[in-house]
Amino acid sequence: RQSKKETWGVVSSGTSHTKIKIPRLQKGCEYIFRVRAENKIGIGAPLDSEPTIAKHMFDPPSPPGKPTVYDITENAATVSWTLPKSDGGTPITGYILERREASGKWVRVNKTPILDMKYRVTGLFEGNTYEFRVFAENMVGLSKPSPSSDPIKASRPITPPGPPPDNTKAQGVPPPTAKWATDDVEIKTDGRYKIETDNYSTVLTIKDCVRKDTGEYLLTVSNAAGSKTVALHLTVLDVPGPPTGPINILEVTPEHMVISWRPPKDDGGSPIINYIVEKRQSKKETWGVVSSGTSHTKIKIPRLQKGCEYIFRVRAENKIGIGAPLDSEPTIAKHMFDPPSPPGKPTVYDITENAATVSWTLPKSDGGTPITGYILERREASGKWVRVNKTPILDMKYRIPRLQKGCEYIFRVRAENKIGIGAPLDSEPTIAKHMFDPPSPPGKPTVYDITENAATVSWTLPKSDGGTPITGYILERREASGKWVRVNKTPILDMKYRVTGLFEGNTYEFRVFAENMVGLSKPSPSSDPIKASHTLRLSAVIKGVPFPKVIWKKEDHEVSPKADIEVTGVGSKLEIRNTVHEDGGIYSLTVENPAGSKTVSVKVVVLDKPGPPRNLQISDIRSDSCYLTWKEPEDDGGSVITNYVVERKDVASAQWLAISSSSKKRSHMAKYLIEGTQYLFRVAAENQFGRGPYVETLKPIKAIDPLHPPGPPKNLHHVDVDKTEVSLVWNRPDRDGGAEITGYLVEYQEDGADEWTKFQTVPM
Repeated sequence: RQSKKETWGVVSSGTSHTKIKIPRLQKGCEYIFRVRAENKIGIGAPLDSEPTIAKHMFDPPSPPGKPTVYDITENAATVSWTLPKSDGGTPITGYILERREASGKWVRVNKTPILDMKYRVTGLFEGNTYEFRVFAENMVGLSKPSPSSDPIKASRPITPPGPPPDNTKAQGVPPPTAKWATDDVEIKTDGRYKIETDNYSTVLTIKDCVRKDTGEYLLTVSNAAGSKTVALHLTVLDVPGPPTGPINILEVTPEHMVISWRPPKDDGGSPIINYIVEKRQSKKETWGVVSSGTSHTKIKIPRLQKGCEYIFRVRAENKIGIGAPLDSEPTIAKHMFDPPSPPGKPTVYDITENAATVSWTLPKSDGGTPITGYILERREASGKWVRVNKTPILDMKYRIPRLQKGCEYIFRVRAENKIGIGAPLDSEPTIAKHMFDPPSPPGKPTVYDITENAATVSWTLPKSDGGTPITGYILERREASGKWVRVNKTPILDMKYRVTGLFEGNTYEFRVFAENMVGLSKPSPSSDPIKASHTLRLSAVIKGVPFPKVIWKKEDHEVSPKADIEVTGVGSKLEIRNTVHEDGGIYSLTVENPAGSKTVSVKVVVLDKPGPPRNLQISDIRSDSCYLTWKEPEDDGGSVITNYVVERKDVASAQWLAISSSSKKRSHMAKYLIEGTQYLFRVAAENQFGRGPYVETLKPIKAIDPLHPPGPPKNLHHVDVDKTEVSLVWNRPDRDGGAEITGYLVEYQEDGADEWTKFQTVPM
């Protein structure tokens, strides 16, 4: 039916196809179509189309830009305009220019379409006022007119007083000076520019003019009495610039192509008279002329070879010569449709000793026609490809049976459409075996809290647990260049361990293995070597007669009680064993006798692991996640914080689980929580000397979504009424707001009253 009418007309009532041609439409009318399916029971509901106007596939162009008028004389003017925003889907074939005198009728200026975007209008009458407008034209018809130009008056150019028109003499007393300028920049004798000036004349010479020298040049003459300026317009003619790209490939077949382009932005100052179109095969260097005499911006290129890739180029020509070319993208002479591109790289999962599932994603291109199925093949590492499926696979995954245990396989998939079968893409090699592997190695161990006979070793989670949970860790140590020796008898459940039994002065390295139900991982990288020692020693040679009194201090206070101080006849020594970060500071040694005193100071820095993070907060709690934030420790141990370790623990479990151990950020989104479970969290900072103490949440949080009020009850009605009471019945709300409903509030309103009154709360 037509959109403006209500009556439907039957086009067909007997087709079994899903495509039909609808004839006898009226040009310009808007139509709506509808389709209904029928079976032996009857006719179903309709499906309506969007409104569609019966018209050509292409439209006239949109209007050109508002015209600009310049170079105005008493009988002529130049009019220029810009490209329309749209060419209507088919190339613009020319422009129609109209003029009118003030409040008069519009009169066409050009007899044949204008191919450029400017035109010199002659035959004007001096003193009359004119406006101009432009239409664009394509194969469908004319555009709407552009906005009218600003009114102009046909008059002789006004020349200000100063230099005469021939620019040969400039008169004035005293004789004036001359200055040339263009684009607000003064021109001086330099390079291609030469200025020759005497008391009565000035000459500007520009050598080897090029197109960009076109423009307005200002000559200013001045003396003590004032100055005068005259403008001179210079037009440098040149070959045109390249056509405006890109070259559009409108039609492609194995035998021919149709291409189009737009006129150059710069015509070289002279109208385009011709286009030269050439072609070449991509693999060859020689160009062949297709046409050297067309003035159109669209052409059919015949006699192509099927399957060859071509590049086309177009050059514009004016009376000065032929300009630079515009090249097309390489295009193959072939049918519009192709076989599909390869599907996404196959993924292999659910692997057992004798089967595996392969999945893939859609090809990037279906070749222009729908995909009808997929072909799946397999081969052993050095064998031949064998097709897996007899008929095309309609899904994008397939379970492959009958694999041989321990064999390595590669799988590939190809998509198929009505043109043919596309190229394949191979999977990664896959071994037919159990789904699980040993874990990958843990991270490189860090050693801290080092004393003369012990040290703490920590490490980070392996990148992979092999598909099954890690059951523990094995820690080994070795002395320099010695053999590796196991430290722990039973698997370590944490990711740190206090190693004892070291010998003071010896150098040690450590490495870690992760273990799951399949077996041990490869070893982690070895830790940096450490020496079992942690003692501060300060000593000084002392001279004086009589031998001076010796006083050691730290920060002008007594030194730590754990400090051992020894004084001999030649000096003094201070020693502190098992130093900690707080033992650092300014130590001073003062010696004095009746002859005087001397003091010397030294700064001691004791590096240690950092203190606990501060202000651990939990927010944005959901059924499967929550957000943790904290502040840096007050004491970084004298070394930059390298990372934070975040752990969580189900309150029903005794084991902490690391959920982040490599980030420097002071926040973490804890994911994969189990709804309804209560959790505790803790965070520790690490530097190069080890992991500091944890800060732990004081109360557990429960993984639930935020609560909301419940929805309204449904279907309220009475079931029994008498003079003194009524029985009410209703259904539960659709939403409980995330918590169990505890009761219902019942209110009543007397007839004619405005307010509701609470009756009672009905518990569940």
